[in-house]
Amino acid sequence: MTAKHLVWDWNGTLLDDLHLVVSSTNTAFTSVGARNVDADEHRRTFRRPVAEFYAEMLGRAVDDEEFGRLDRIFHDAYRLGLTDISLAADAMAAIKTWPGTQSLLSMWFHSELIPAVETYGLAGLFARIDGLRTEVGGDMKAGHLARHLEGLGVEGSQVVLIGDSLDDAYAAESVGGRAVLYTGGFTDPDRLRTSGYPVADTLVGAVTTAMSL
Repeated sequence: MTAKHLVWDWNGTLLDDLHLVVSSTNTAFTSVGARNVDADEHRRTFRRPVAEFYAEMLGRAVDDEEFGRLDRIFHDAYRLGLTDISLAADAMAAIKTWPGTQSLLSMWFHSELIPAVETYGLAGLFARIDGLRTEVGGDMKAGHLARHLEGLGVEGSQVVLIGDSLDDAYAAESVGGRAVLYTGGFTDPDRLRTSGYPVADTLVGAVTTAMSL
């Protein structure tokens, strides 16, 4: 194993929240009279920046002001449903499988991420936890990952990131790291399997693959 540090994604990876994300997205779309999307379509088309995904689904441009409004509607709906969301079935087992240091990097808001991690019984398992410290989400992950690793004092070349989106892989590459992509999250498994990146159907499997990189 050449990687010494594992960075976990949160939404769609450790947290099994796909259906809540889809329903919250539909709440935002309904607010502007747009049609709903189902989970399969969401997995086939979702990408970052999220504003581009919204523009494709709405069939028109989405400017910063409208995206900020839709993002707030999305997150308000998401918060209401979060109490019924569980970790992925093998999340804890996967965390315990990795022999090196680990951290958590989320595109969810930092002030809400920290208590959520404690609620799910994960406090003390990560060397560092970072969420967004902005009022509006939706951007790419690369810069967020670079700041996360700087805070840890870890070189990108020592890192494997486990996430559920191509954006996770692009972020890992941007710092000289590697990624393993998990098929149980926000991205259609076929999209992941044809990407050329290592793919796993379980989180334990993802850690096993990460240990071989």
